[in-house]
Amino acid sequence: MAKEKPTLNVAFVGHVDHGKSTTIGRLMFDSGKVSPQDLEKLKAEAAKHGKVGFEFAYVMDKFKEERERGVTIDLSYQKLPTNKYDVTIIDAPGHKDFIKNMITGASQADCAFLTVSAKDGVQPQTKEHVWLLRTMGVGQIAVALNKMDAVDYKEDVFNKVKADVSAVIKQAGYKPDETTFLAVSGFKGDNVAKKSTNMPWYKGPTILEQLDLFKQPEKPTNLPMRMPLQDVYEITGIGTVPVGKIETGVMKVGQKVVILPGRSGKGIEGEVRTIEMHHEQLPQAEAGDNVGVNIRGIGKKDVARGDVVCDAAKPATIADEFVAQVAVISHPTVIAKGYTPVFHVHTAQVPVQFIELIEKTSPDGQTTKNPDFLKNGDVAKVRLKPIGNLVIETQATNPHMARFAVRDAGATVGAGVCIELKAKA
Repeated sequence: MAKEKPTLNVAFVGHVDHGKSTTIGRLMFDSGKVSPQDLEKLKAEAAKHGKVGFEFAYVMDKFKEERERGVTIDLSYQKLPTNKYDVTIIDAPGHKDFIKNMITGASQADCAFLTVSAKDGVQPQTKEHVWLLRTMGVGQIAVALNKMDAVDYKEDVFNKVKADVSAVIKQAGYKPDETTFLAVSGFKGDNVAKKSTNMPWYKGPTILEQLDLFKQPEKPTNLPMRMPLQDVYEITGIGTVPVGKIETGVMKVGQKVVILPGRSGKGIEGEVRTIEMHHEQLPQAEAGDNVGVNIRGIGKKDVARGDVVCDAAKPATIADEFVAQVAVISHPTVIAKGYTPVFHVHTAQVPVQFIELIEKTSPDGQTTKNPDFLKNGDVAKVRLKPIGNLVIETQATNPHMARFAVRDAGATVGAGVCIELKAKA
């Protein structure tokens, strides 16, 4: 049996209508994963919905509502074997209503393509997505400057948008000079799976080649097992099957686990009965794997999205309060003590109150102790109190379980990482 290729989870993110789904659909078609017959069917389907030209997007946007609205609502996954990897492509919604799915998508990704339309350039959501990728720990990104056909394949337009995007990613902590910028047209297929003849000036890789240029991520298998739940299914003949991505560690059949916080808030103990990945049962799975598990003693009513399956010998913590480093990305006014937005941590969403502003550093580098408020661009050390049960760990203990995004009234306000923690008694 051939050695299995390493898995690489790649998210495609970017502003709504900048062509992510179309680019991925084109990639699947040009690399032979979608047959010409299938494409003809999708073409007819697109025309039926009055969406001529959306056939490639339909490869990813399977849901009826998405087809009618022409936007990606939920995450969809596609498998694409390349020379080096078994790639899982995560198409993350760009539409701002669906950002919480985008956060989940980013939290599962090893690397990402930031898709920016060469015609429209940097948009507010472009910035938001870059910050989210950074906070969610996506270390490697590439930038697909899409819709080059709409700007007549001009090099000067490419360079201008590249400069604008470079400024945005640099602010978030990515290095523009180490980031590949690709000149593509998802719709026409330029530099997606095949080299384009329309841009002789472009010397970089295609999207397909770039997938193999991403470095293989280090697997955090040495940390204790943590699997945040994304969903809980009832499957006939098996029973309750919680599904999620193992963030850290190794999960084995027969392993004793505790699910935190669980419906009770105190955790529920169980034992791993079966582990399934891509419809095959496995004796074990490890960090990076998206799996479904059946756990002895766990019913559908006991657990929900946002709970975390932990190694019973080394469980995670439920925070009474914690100290975090928070970057304020976009708040309409200012943040003061008492502010209670929703924190998105791994797959959980919990209201959390700012109870103390310890210190802040403003964008010009000035540091203030015990400031009265925080505003956009500030990076602050703050004390926080979850209103409800929140499973989180410090960056020193487990960086994969320490990151969060701060959301309020449908927008990402900030992002941060937990640095100190007082566990619930």
